[in-house]
Amino acid sequence: MRPDGDDPEPDDYGLPRVDVVVPDDARELEREMLAYRREERRRRRRRRVRRIARPLTRFGVAIPIIAGALLVALLSGALMTAFGPKPAPRPTVAQLAPRPSASPGEVGGLLPDGTVDLVVGERTPTPLRDLRPGVIGIVPPAYECESVIAELAGRTHENVLNFWLVADPRPAGDEKGTSLKELKSCAGTAHYGKPLVLEDPDGVLAGAYAAAAGAASTGVTAVFVQPDGVVGDVVQGPQAGPELTEKVRALRSG
Repeated sequence: MRPDGDDPEPDDYGLPRVDVVVPDDARELEREMLAYRREERRRRRRRRVRRIARPLTRFGVAIPIIAGALLVALLSGALMTAFGPKPAPRPTVAQLAPRPSASPGEVGGLLPDGTVDLVVGERTPTPLRDLRPGVIGIVPPAYECESVIAELAGRTHENVLNFWLVADPRPAGDEKGTSLKELKSCAGTAHYGKPLVLEDPDGVLAGAYAAAAGAASTGVTAVFVQPDGVVGDVVQGPQAGPELTEKVRALRSG
């Protein structure tokens, strides 16, 4: 527009006239050039951010959530592999001894004729004489989990044997038998080899091998069962050490 406020007359091409002032010194445009360059840098940065974030924002917030869940799952799996309990091995099972040297329920004889429940998620009825080869740990009422449980789990795992834990259901005075929940918690203390939890509501195993009901507890009772089903030894209150390691190792050749 002209200084008097009237619209300029169009030029030969029909366009309105524009007053353009060209400074004599180009340095007078330096401030405008700096502002222009700053704006260009901002525009380039925004384009780069949009280009990088485009794959993540294409489907909204779903992709970041899925990626985070996968990362958590991978980390959890790695931690469980490194520090979680090792699964129990599957030992080779031999045929039952046809003529053991002792009666069932005694050292030198087979396990008693009966059934217990293997508690792995659901209860699975299991004949007692299928518990071989390996060690059966019978825990007394009000049992406070000892380190020997983890020791037996580790030694049996090393020798490709099983390790079962079962509670003596017979009360001892005012003390009731160790609950299944407490038994599972005790089994979870073993980080190398995992004990298999049994439920013996009739107390067949405890009646055959543990101390008499109401007697003073000496700790867990370890029953060593050979591949042919013969009970090689019964130890009241075993202690971790070379002797226990040797007893477990002997089951492989028993």
